[in-house]
Amino acid sequence: MSTRQHGCQSFDSLKKGLLKLLQDKAYGNDTINNYRRKLNQLERYMIANGIVTYDPSVGQRFIDDYLSTHALSKGNRQYINTVIHRLDDYCVDKYQIQRKPELTPLPESYTTLMDAYLQKCRDDGNRESTIIGKKYFLREFYCHLESLGCHDIRDADATIIGKACLMQNNKDGWAVIRMFLRYLNCSGLINHDFSTIVPHFKRAFRLPSTYTEDEVNRFEETIDTNSKIGKRDYAMLLLATRLGMRSGDIVNLTFSSLDFDNDTISITQEKTSEPLVLPMIPAVKTALADYLKNGRPKSGQPYVFLRANAPFEKITASVVRFETNKYFGKAGIDITDKKHGPHVFRSSLASSMINHLVSYDVVRKILGHKDPDAVKHYARVDIERLREYAIEPPAPSGCFKEFLEGRWQL
Repeated sequence: MSTRQHGCQSFDSLKKGLLKLLQDKAYGNDTINNYRRKLNQLERYMIANGIVTYDPSVGQRFIDDYLSTHALSKGNRQYINTVIHRLDDYCVDKYQIQRKPELTPLPESYTTLMDAYLQKCRDDGNRESTIIGKKYFLREFYCHLESLGCHDIRDADATIIGKACLMQNNKDGWAVIRMFLRYLNCSGLINHDFSTIVPHFKRAFRLPSTYTEDEVNRFEETIDTNSKIGKRDYAMLLLATRLGMRSGDIVNLTFSSLDFDNDTISITQEKTSEPLVLPMIPAVKTALADYLKNGRPKSGQPYVFLRANAPFEKITASVVRFETNKYFGKAGIDITDKKHGPHVFRSSLASSMINHLVSYDVVRKILGHKDPDAVKHYARVDIERLREYAIEPPAPSGCFKEFLEGRWQL
């Protein structure tokens, strides 16, 4: 194996070389952009610490310092390690990128049925990300059928269908398979309705992660609004903590959504495509005005929140997640066994409003839900609150009263 050293190159050359290698090996744009962001963070770390030449010890120092100051999930911690270690390998020209093998082509007979079902799902309003997930489960399902000697789903019987279902790696796929089989039968494409034999799987209900009002206040107070990036982060994250906006809606927020005269924020929710009008409460209004006047780079972009460095494009949802994790760490908030992305502010806001006797309907409207029961997944009402609304049992009467008084016998 070659041991040609890249270490004498500038860090910018190392970074571009590794990213070019990823591109040549057909890595996805999202993966390459994630690598670029992590490498840019490393480069800024080197500049801030006066480090000119990169070597593995620099990478390890960056990992240690970064992880000690940022509250990250186990997956994100592993990802940072992976990026740095692959950069180290690239420095000595030994980084061998392994790609997943090409997927085995499906027979046309199955592809036709699967594509017809997925098109129906699109017509029913399924998002493309949902379609991709369903396609994955249905592809896996066919592979199990094939391993059982069934090469055409129209020839399958109940035993083969049942065995193939039990071979699924992810039980969430059972619901997809059930609907697929029901569609095939209702469309006359198979003679039997095998959907009834697909097992049911229901995840155990878990209370949503929430943070107290004091913890949310500490989180907000940690943000340094004296810097331009701090002004951006404060305005951006106040939309999450005070209004419960999703990260996707925050990054897509445009000037046309802001009405400073009427104190409203009008958006079309990315997740549901439903319109939502939120109150521009004073704290949010002040933070937005401060960022737009004193922190936002000059740009013709229609989006409110932009990257702090050129090119001044709109931020991504990963920026919102990254900054959220950073300020959780700076605030010293305990995140043990709790989620700590921007979405937790929705559940925290719902819990806080419910415990302040705000009606479910108002909470539902603020969070942008159509389902009247949806907020019950966010709200966590304490036992004492439930006791306050306990119904007084009716006084016994009739035969039951006589029985209790010993005046009625069998």
